Amino acid sequence: MKFKKTIGKIHLWLGLTSGLVVFIVAITGCLWVFQDEIRPLVYQDRMYIDPPSGDNDRMPLTALVKAAEEAMGNGYSVERAYYPTAENETVYIQFRKFNEGAEDTVLWYGDYIDYYYKVFLNPYTGEVVNIENTKWEFFNVVLWAHFTLLLPYSIGHEVVGYGILVFVIMLITGLVLWWPKNRPAARQRFWFRWKQTTRWKRKNYDLHNILGFYALVFALVIAVTGLVWSFDWVSEGIQWVANGGKSIKADHKHPKITFTEPDQDQVFDAIMTKMVGRHPDAHYFYIRFPRTKDSPMSINATMGEHGYGNYIRYLMHPYTAEIIEESRFENLNNGEKAVELNYPIHVGSILGIPGKILAFLTSLVTASLPLSGCLIWLGRRRKKKRKPSGSKQSIQRSSPLASPSQLQKHFQ
Repeated sequence: MKFKKTIGKIHLWLGLTSGLVVFIVAITGCLWVFQDEIRPLVYQDRMYIDPPSGDNDRMPLTALVKAAEEAMGNGYSVERAYYPTAENETVYIQFRKFNEGAEDTVLWYGDYIDYYYKVFLNPYTGEVVNIENTKWEFFNVVLWAHFTLLLPYSIGHEVVGYGILVFVIMLITGLVLWWPKNRPAARQRFWFRWKQTTRWKRKNYDLHNILGFYALVFALVIAVTGLVWSFDWVSEGIQWVANGGKSIKADHKHPKITFTEPDQDQVFDAIMTKMVGRHPDAHYFYIRFPRTKDSPMSINATMGEHGYGNYIRYLMHPYTAEIIEESRFENLNNGEKAVELNYPIHVGSILGIPGKILAFLTSLVTASLPLSGCLIWLGRRRKKKRKPSGSKQSIQRSSPLASPSQLQKHFQ
C-alpha cells in the first residue's frame, strides 16, 4: 500500500505538470491523422484540374517554377516542388523561409516562419490555380501545434519532447495503480459496470481507469515514436535494438560539389527528364532544390500512395545532372528501416485506414486522460476540505449499545 501510495503521488504530480502539453499534442494528433484523406475533399479546387484532351505535353519544371516566381513577385525563395504524374493533379511550387537567426524577436510560431506559400499550377499551361498561404493553412498550423505548441521551435520542441517523456512514465505508473490485487477485483476494472444510480464521479473514474488501460499499449507506441523526433538518444536506441545491439553508422560520403555557371534551367529539366524516364510508374516526385551553391538536389520518386517502403531517394548534382546517391528502402539496414517506418507507425498509416482509426481513437483517449485525471484530483481535494460530520462523536455515544447492523447502517 505504501508503494502504491508513492506511485500515486508520482502519477498525480507528473500529470499536473504535463497534462496541458499531453492534451494539446493528443488533440492535434487526432486532427492530423486523416489529413491525407481530408485535403483532397476540401481542397479540390487547388489540387485537381480538368486534364486537356489529346496528348498534351507538360511544361518543363523550370518553366513552372518561373511561373510561380512571377506570381509571387520578388523576395521569395523557391524551396521545394511537388510533381505528381496523374493527369488531373496540379503541381505545386513551395516558397518558405524561417527566422532562425533572430531568436530574440521570435516569440511564437507566427514569428518563427517568415513566409510559407504553395503556388498550385496547371502543369500543361503554367496557369496559377491557387496561391495558398500555407503558414496559416489549417493542417499546417495543427502540425506545428503538435510538435512545438506554436512556440518558437527551440523552445516548443523541447517542451513537447519532455512532456511526452513524462507521459510515458505516467503510462507505466498508471498501469501500476490500475493493477488489481486479485481476480475478483480485476473483473471490475476491465469494463464499465454502471447502473442508473452510478454517480458521475464514479463514471469519470472508470473512464480514466478503464479507457487508459485499453489505450496503454497503443499510446506507448505513439509516444515512443514521437520521442524519436525529440531526442537523438531515442532514435539511436531504436536503431541499436533493430540492428541487434550494434551501432551501425550509415556511410554517406558525398563528393564535394564545385559551383559552376551552367544553364541551370537546362540541368534541372534534364534531371526531371531522367527521373521520369527511370520511373514512369511513379505516383509523384518530391523535389528539394539546393539550399546553397554547393548543395545537392534531392528527389524522392514515390511508387505508391504512401511515401514509405515504396520510394527511391536520389541526390543529384545540380550542375551536371549526375546521380550522386541512390537510396532504396530495401537496401537500408534494419535500424535505418526502423527510422523510415517511424512516421507511418506514429500516425497508424502503416496499417492503412484501420491503423489510422486506431491511432485516432488512441489519441482521443489520451487527450481525455488529463481531463478525467484532473477531475478525480479536484474531487478528492474537495472531499478533504469538507469538515467532519461528527461521525466520531455519534459512534462513541452509541458504541456501547450499537449492534453490528446499526454500525453498518451508520457507515453506509
